[in-house]
Amino acid sequence: MQSFNLNNLLRSHILNLTPYSSARDEYTGKVGVFLDANENPLGSTTDAGDYNRYPDPHQWPIKQRLAPIKGVRAGQIFLGNGSDEPIDLLVRATCVPGKDNILIMPPTYGMYEVSAAVNDVELIKVPLTPDFQVDVETVLTSITANTKLIWLCSPNNPSGNLLQADAIRTILAAADHSLVIVDEAYIDFADTPSWTSELDNHPNLVVLQTFSKAWGLAALRLGMCFASEELIHVLNKIKPPYNISAPTQTLALEALNHEAEKNKMVTELLEERQTLVENLRSLPSVQVVYPSDANFLLVRFDDAKAVFEHLIDKQVIVRDRSKVKLCDGCLRISVGTKAENERLLDVLSHMKNDTVSTNLPLGPGELASKPELVSNA
Repeated sequence: MQSFNLNNLLRSHILNLTPYSSARDEYTGKVGVFLDANENPLGSTTDAGDYNRYPDPHQWPIKQRLAPIKGVRAGQIFLGNGSDEPIDLLVRATCVPGKDNILIMPPTYGMYEVSAAVNDVELIKVPLTPDFQVDVETVLTSITANTKLIWLCSPNNPSGNLLQADAIRTILAAADHSLVIVDEAYIDFADTPSWTSELDNHPNLVVLQTFSKAWGLAALRLGMCFASEELIHVLNKIKPPYNISAPTQTLALEALNHEAEKNKMVTELLEERQTLVENLRSLPSVQVVYPSDANFLLVRFDDAKAVFEHLIDKQVIVRDRSKVKLCDGCLRISVGTKAENERLLDVLSHMKNDTVSTNLPLGPGELASKPELVSNA
């Protein structure tokens, strides 16, 4: 893509912004008498350790360890407070409030819309097709001169499926004045390469991932953003100086030494996912179990509201997605441990028939034969 120019995409004041220079930017050494950052030299008021010094503002040890794992250069990595931070920073860096717009494809992750609303940025919605794939033709005709960001969630949340690669490639090639962000929060559970392998081929490509899912570090709030070095430099300019805490950096770096353990957990969850699919399919209250490339299932019930309330009453917590576009009558169920999944199935199998007696017609994208809807991935 020869015509893409990041400077034409960025807001003018961002281009000319002088970033805040923190004490740890100006002196990066590890040894010395530190009298530069107004820290407490006496230590911390906790027995958990000393946290009186500011952390590395750019998290270089993590990036250097992460780069070979992801097949990218360290300079192509931005780490944020969850994926929500780079989502917000990308909007703020590119979109002029009240003028520019971003394009999303519902049903999808809700923070794209929230971030647009917070920043007073117009939202263009192009729904996915009934089988939860990209409506490429409508997307291409909906892109305007002021479309700065195009969001693609793959595997998609809440439907769980991968978006077709050819559709993403077509949008990347056509959107030569927009950033195309592929959110891969659930990529570890999918049998497909990450779009990070395409970064050098598409300067307008951004890929989001997270430590929250497969790595089991949701409490740390650490998200990954992969893009061109040029765009990563811009994100570093506008982020808070110390956006990732020292404990988070320490624990994340330790976790990266246990990639084999992460892969083992993924394998176990995939096995549990398949078992859960097969058992859910056998329940009379279940209409559809959608194919999933993630660590959750989208399931359509005869009466989702009644099932949801019954599960809550039994302290089995799932997400009600029945009011989300294309998800009528659907609950989103995370794959739990073997014991948790068995508890879910036990509660559902003992639910009184009259509680789920409503017979809704099959919705868009659903097939009459349930077994054919079961994913073998």
